[in-house]
Amino acid sequence: MSEYTAKDYKKGQPRWCPGCGDHFFLASLHKAMAEIGVAPHETAVISGIGCSSRLPYYMNTYAMQTIHGRAAAISTGFKVANPAISVWQISGDGDGLAIGGNHFIHAIRRNVDINMILLNNRIYGLTKGQYSPTSPRGFVSKSSPYGTVEDPFNPAELCFGARGHFFARAVATDAAGTVEILKAAHAHKGASVCEILQNCVIFNDGTHDSVYSKEGRARNAIYLEHGRPMRFGENNEFGLVQEGFGLKVVKIGENGITEKDLLVHDAHCEDNTLHLKLALMQGPDFPIALGVIRDVDAPTYDQAVHAQIDEIKTQKPYHNFEELLYTNDIWEVKE
Repeated sequence: MSEYTAKDYKKGQPRWCPGCGDHFFLASLHKAMAEIGVAPHETAVISGIGCSSRLPYYMNTYAMQTIHGRAAAISTGFKVANPAISVWQISGDGDGLAIGGNHFIHAIRRNVDINMILLNNRIYGLTKGQYSPTSPRGFVSKSSPYGTVEDPFNPAELCFGARGHFFARAVATDAAGTVEILKAAHAHKGASVCEILQNCVIFNDGTHDSVYSKEGRARNAIYLEHGRPMRFGENNEFGLVQEGFGLKVVKIGENGITEKDLLVHDAHCEDNTLHLKLALMQGPDFPIALGVIRDVDAPTYDQAVHAQIDEIKTQKPYHNFEELLYTNDIWEVKE
């Protein structure tokens, strides 16, 4: 396998606002692709419409900015037609979960082997600050001047509800954490969803402040690792245990609690009950879960389609158009 650097995947000069989370994510994507080692000409990056959907312009790969909300549909068609290509779909929370919500859940349900990146800043940035499907209830924006009266989508909940087999989360400013989940998403065969928490510095700055800095993540986040106890805190002093049907935060050393009492993360568990509880945690009572939350093997749509075609071909008396013409009755026309 050839060795690549992040520079091999770079193209153009990004045109986002200074400080936008898209800059951080783009750098992490370039680095992750270099570490994955799939050649640029064997990689495709496909997006819809929105600030984040400009990202394909800055990729030295096959790259397409397509139609609003249709990135998952076009990525599906691309992957089925080109099964050897590594396909990355880039969407924002508006593009991916509003107009593109139907395509989002069905690509996951079908388990198409594409890497679905959801850049979540809880706002419509390109159209200048309307609330999005992930904006919290009461959020004041240009389209909700008195506060939205809607409850938001939780991307993990949508993913699991659509029978998703891979879900991970990272913060845009956490390069190491982002690179790790992107590499895990590529290694997973099937639809992988990576939620990237990022700020829109113009219209929704600070929306992920609790975990946007390294110090904030140390206090307010938990990095989940398969096979490892669920510990977190600035000094790793807290942990998660099961209490009834829910979760509970405990402090190591208090009330006789030791590491052996903590839950151990099993990302490969078929049952997604605990995965969902972990993904739905939020402050101030619970840490925000980062890392690979769910990673379960399952048959993929694109492989199944090609396997079905190959099987049907063996049962047919013809294998091309010319043979088809001579398969049925033939009439000879004479003058």
